Amino acid sequence: MSTPPPPMPQSAAPEWQAAPGHPYPGYTSPIPVVRTHLGHAIASEWTKMKSVRSTMWTLGVFVLLVIGIGLMTGLIVSSADPDLGGESPLSLGFFGLLLGGMCIITLGVLTTASEYGTGMIRTTMVACPSRGRVLLAKALVFFLLAFVVTLVCASLIGFLHVSLLEGYNAKEPSGEEWLKGTVGVSLYVALLGTLSLAIGSVIRHSAGAITIMIGAVLAPLVIALFMFSSSLRDVQQALFEYSIPNQMSIFYANSLSESGPSGWDPLWIMLVVTGAAIGGAFALLESRDV
Repeated sequence: MSTPPPPMPQSAAPEWQAAPGHPYPGYTSPIPVVRTHLGHAIASEWTKMKSVRSTMWTLGVFVLLVIGIGLMTGLIVSSADPDLGGESPLSLGFFGLLLGGMCIITLGVLTTASEYGTGMIRTTMVACPSRGRVLLAKALVFFLLAFVVTLVCASLIGFLHVSLLEGYNAKEPSGEEWLKGTVGVSLYVALLGTLSLAIGSVIRHSAGAITIMIGAVLAPLVIALFMFSSSLRDVQQALFEYSIPNQMSIFYANSLSESGPSGWDPLWIMLVVTGAAIGGAFALLESRDV
């Protein structure tokens, strides 16, 4: 009988193949595995924020409105040779910030709602499955950006008005008035934009969320102006007192009524409302499909 041929020698298995008796390959990736955290999500959101054109357009228009309207107001008042009667010139910055706030509202909505419109939210959630972390990162990046830009513009226009109206019986602003007219109103506007961000996350539609926010800003004041019935006097007064334009004017020591919020009250009211909206957006984000 002939003997069977000797077995052919087998070459060594490549590194990516599993070793005999082992269920998994023995290959180890040279790329280190890093546990992600909130800092990574913030870096990602900042990259997206500074990369899209909507950020530059909305913030650019915001700066033009605040600085442009503020400069025009200061020049008109100073050219009229006014007697300000001891009033603070910082109050003239209110008009530009009120209109510029619409840009902050728009950018806040687009920060969340635009990703649902383009479908990019799916990629975002694949990269960071923790939905709460994504929403928190968006809110932090947007709030800080809106606060810094508003603070720079409010401070610049404040110094401009003080210098233009010096010598017209204008009151020299105190330290607290400077703090409220710059830091205080900037925090308020940034929180208003963050509230818009939360509404954008809830509605998931840019046009709808922007419409809701602009209505929330303007509708109470407009409705109150046409409440002529004496039986609606209390409702009219409440709409005047708690309307967003009136609360913004309180930071400049102006108000449409003698009662209602005063001092730093508008900031705490907006903080509570924004916190509740962020909480609601987080709950819906966890319970709904992307």
